[in-house]
Amino acid sequence: MNSELYLSDLESKPEHLAALADELRTGDPFRELPERIDRVLFLGMGSSRYAAGVAALRLRTAGVNAHAEYASAAAGLPNAEGTLVIPISATGTSRETLDATARYAGGPAYLAALTNQPGSPLAEAADLVVDMRAGEERGGVACRTFQHTLALLLALESRLTGRTSDLPALLDRAAKASADLLDRRDEWLPLAMELLDGPDGVYTIAPAERLSSAEQSALMFREGPRRPADACESGDWSHVDVYLTKTLDYRALLFPGSRYDAQAMDWVRQRGSTVITVGPEVRDATAAIRYAGDDDPDVALLTETLVAELVAAYWWSGQ
Repeated sequence: MNSELYLSDLESKPEHLAALADELRTGDPFRELPERIDRVLFLGMGSSRYAAGVAALRLRTAGVNAHAEYASAAAGLPNAEGTLVIPISATGTSRETLDATARYAGGPAYLAALTNQPGSPLAEAADLVVDMRAGEERGGVACRTFQHTLALLLALESRLTGRTSDLPALLDRAAKASADLLDRRDEWLPLAMELLDGPDGVYTIAPAERLSSAEQSALMFREGPRRPADACESGDWSHVDVYLTKTLDYRALLFPGSRYDAQAMDWVRQRGSTVITVGPEVRDATAAIRYAGDDDPDVALLTETLVAELVAAYWWSGQ
């Protein structure tokens, strides 16, 4: 792992996402899926599972029987006809994901692997391989692959639900949003680094529909600069994390969009905690980091983790 190369990986996000948009204009990477799909099972660990959890929720909302599981679980859905299993691993070598995939290899379930390494062991076990096309992450941290995983799972959603949407155009907007955050980092990054630099770690909060943003952001603080960090769902916050504001120097990134944001912010105001919003402004937040297109939840899903990633990168390089 290398902090300077990690920063370089982040700076190339817009370029790689725009290239993926162009690839998706030429065809559907999931076009070879079987006609019969009764249920969808996502398998992964870490960032892969974070993205899968959001994808499964979106599919269920559309009426598709979808589940996201830890690949490390001792058992999962039966290996049955009509089951689409999607193991996700950027490297294609995650031990837990390979072990879980082995339960389904050879059918009757259909295996469609999502990986950044088409020649990996995971790819070899699959019926269909979908290339993340995120390029080599030389910093050793999953950042572009996380963004591309989300993008390709949106493509899967379109395939399974029949919803007509211009995904390449969405990815272009997300690429521009990422470029906007990068280009203007001198305006917002120093203050964000200062406000989040407390003695008790960093906390991240997001609505269930974008919980992956909070989870990935917390992971970036742990993985690079090795700081304590944890994620929480916006509504659940008032049941599980509110207690921390009583005793800690509580500092958080809030990704707005939940109907329960105001409920959480009531406690933040009463206890003088520090909260930075990423996107639209929320009452009583200490600061807000805006970016192009942040009023679109899908653009936010693909973009907003870049704030935590950049804070983590600069903290890491400064150690």
